Amino acid sequence: MLKKRVAANLVVKDGIVVQSIGFKKYLPVGKPEIAIEFLNQWGIDEIILTDISATRKQSGPDFDMIRRAAQKCFVPLTVGGGISNTGQMKELLHNGADKISLNNAAITTPELITETAHIFGGQCVVISIDGIHTNKGFRIYDYLTHSALDISPSEFAKRAEDSGAGEILINSVDRDGSYLGFDHELINSVCSVVNIPVIVCGGAKNAGDFIEVFSKTNASAATAANFFHFSEHSVNITKSILNKKMDVRSEAFANYEDACFDDDQRLLKKEDEVLENLLFIRIEKEII
Repeated sequence: MLKKRVAANLVVKDGIVVQSIGFKKYLPVGKPEIAIEFLNQWGIDEIILTDISATRKQSGPDFDMIRRAAQKCFVPLTVGGGISNTGQMKELLHNGADKISLNNAAITTPELITETAHIFGGQCVVISIDGIHTNKGFRIYDYLTHSALDISPSEFAKRAEDSGAGEILINSVDRDGSYLGFDHELINSVCSVVNIPVIVCGGAKNAGDFIEVFSKTNASAATAANFFHFSEHSVNITKSILNKKMDVRSEAFANYEDACFDDDQRLLKKEDEVLENLLFIRIEKEII
């Protein structure tokens, strides 16, 4: 059985990694290359970098930013945002991307999925789908027009798989930045209709949310876009907690398996007796 993957979803706006809240509010975090460097050190399995400005401005991918980010990345790197043709994809791959993520382009130009898979291979194609709950059920959310389209995420995911996509990335607009946990209903609606790996995003607050989504859905990987940024060794800690429940990659130098945490997954102080035993080795007085 394949190990579950813990990934980071870096949302980039105007060249800066931001904290996204409901696709409406964005708070600055820092430079992409610095965020990636820390995530690598903390044991992340893969990184998804999405430039939301590139599509809105129709400026195409920021190749310089991608190159700088890729130089600090030693895990699989998926890049999305502003991509509209295979020439741009080739340039992204030359600049360090391992996989290409298509969102708006996959909707407006669905034949691009097949073309990309034919040229670069299906394993290179990730179709990113933003799902939102409406009175008609789940629908794809168009972040350019801020409206729901008349097609469900599950239907589009199946079309993408049939067109040659290698993975689906499903993001919950309702849960984005909410810290309410992953939307299992949305995730299961997609996982039930495709046979390719599904990566999930939106709502993660702590390791408990990862445990739940891996236990209650068939997601192959789960990502966090916000909470990984705000505490030291956040990925190591998440994996240490996950490792008690399921099989995940755990190659980081720091081990937190015996540590205690608060609800925000920050380390708690150990009992004085435990700390005393760590600091001192008692030597009995020698009797001559």
